[in-house]
Amino acid sequence: MVEHDALSATRDAYDTAAPTYAELFRDTLRDRPLDRAILGAFAEVVHASGDGRVADLGCGPGHVTAHLGELGLEAFGVDASPAMIELARKEHPGLRFEVGSMAALHIADGVLGGVLSRWSVIHTPPQELPAISAEFHRVLAPGGHLLIGFSASDDPSHLTQVFDHAVAPAYRWSPDHLAAMLRKAGLAEVARMVREPQPTDRRQFQEIHLLARKD
Repeated sequence: MVEHDALSATRDAYDTAAPTYAELFRDTLRDRPLDRAILGAFAEVVHASGDGRVADLGCGPGHVTAHLGELGLEAFGVDASPAMIELARKEHPGLRFEVGSMAALHIADGVLGGVLSRWSVIHTPPQELPAISAEFHRVLAPGGHLLIGFSASDDPSHLTQVFDHAVAPAYRWSPDHLAAMLRKAGLAEVARMVREPQPTDRRQFQEIHLLARKD
């Protein structure tokens, strides 16, 4: 199956790249105040919904999961790469990390106050994203929030654009199309943060954070 092949290829690529990736991105939030701000806002709305349990999907080596914990959330991480999960467990032994797929989460229905998907959908084939959006909706409690981060496409008339990624094939998404897809899954957009590319950025893409709420 195409989906299985894409997931396997991405998992294997990140297993190989895990140590280098962890070293490169361990301190990435330190120099990104806007990212810290949107994560802080996410933490506040999750707390306001009454349930601080959050799944960081595509958690990688766990640095953002740990940041969510510092914000007072009961955060745990899920990643398809066993090597990433091993690094996360070593780096953050007090937190919970599991190997898993966003397309078939081992999480009960309606139990989470929040789901974070930060650049974890960029390797998802377009035909697979509606099913993943449905999984986000399934695991969130009523009133729970999703924060999804991704790189924006340049052409708003198309859902995706393929771009060259160092680890695995990747996609940029039209923010409006992605928001519409989430809406069809029962996740209504609440807010959107757009970060314009900076001269020092390796890729000159807009970065988008969409905050959506389960109806």
